[in-house]
Amino acid sequence: MDAFYGILKSILNQKTVIGYSFLALLTLGSERLFSLVAFKCPCSSENVVYGLVFLFAPAWVLLILGFFLNGRSWRLFTGCCVNPRKIFPRGHSCRFFYVLGQITLSSLVAPVMWLSVALLNGTFYECAMSGTKSSRLLGLICEGKPKECREELYKVSCGKTSMTPVDTEELKLSLQAQSQILGWCLICSASFFSLLTTCYARCRSKVSYLQMSFWKTYAQKEKEQLEKVFLDYASKLSERNLKCFFENKRPDVFPMPTFAAWEAASQLHSFNQSQQHYSTLHRVVEDGLELSLEDDETALVLVGTAHDV
Repeated sequence: MDAFYGILKSILNQKTVIGYSFLALLTLGSERLFSLVAFKCPCSSENVVYGLVFLFAPAWVLLILGFFLNGRSWRLFTGCCVNPRKIFPRGHSCRFFYVLGQITLSSLVAPVMWLSVALLNGTFYECAMSGTKSSRLLGLICEGKPKECREELYKVSCGKTSMTPVDTEELKLSLQAQSQILGWCLICSASFFSLLTTCYARCRSKVSYLQMSFWKTYAQKEKEQLEKVFLDYASKLSERNLKCFFENKRPDVFPMPTFAAWEAASQLHSFNQSQQHYSTLHRVVEDGLELSLEDDETALVLVGTAHDV
């Protein structure tokens, strides 16, 4: 039993690796499904558009989903139209671009995986390149091939050219090889860039390795506890309101955070060595609420908007 718990703990500690592995397997399965079921190269003048759409459209959708499912995106942009100072605070105007860059890098993982898998497979690239009209690309692709290559290259993916089967197969293999080379170049570039950004962030870290590990553990535990408290308080408040409604009586006072407290606790957190607050909620609890003029204006505007609704 102890061995089982040890293995389970090891797996949970590697949840990021497991998440990326699962994402890679899901991407691989989706690409194979697209290739076998949905993708049918038209073998016409539309090859380029058709191949590029299947190559880049899913990557674009995954990028949008990455932004949409990232909780930091909504922390960053919620209420920014009412009060732009929330994303461009005085003295920290560049922080918005820093956080947006982090969100973008995180959202790029799935699209890069899709492009890498799609290029390694070579089907989409083969279809797209076989429809090219560029004389330079045609010269590179058809070098050493029969003269029919330039005129019938768009038929290669379907195997309906007047060239010999050997020449047709060589062209297909050549296009697939180009696609796989691009795929490996993308993987190597993304891996190296990821290593560089991680090293840069760690080198400029204001906290030690152990303190950073504690920070991550605290943030995870606070998130778990916050969800439980949300559920508990929502259940109690709804139970009180329903009871008072059906019994037709005035409700008892129910302790809840103020509007200013909700606003303060919803801000993105930045570590300060002099205070050692491990989250925005931690800072709000320790320091209390000291609203600036802009925060007061935001509260008044949003409360007025809520009353209008």
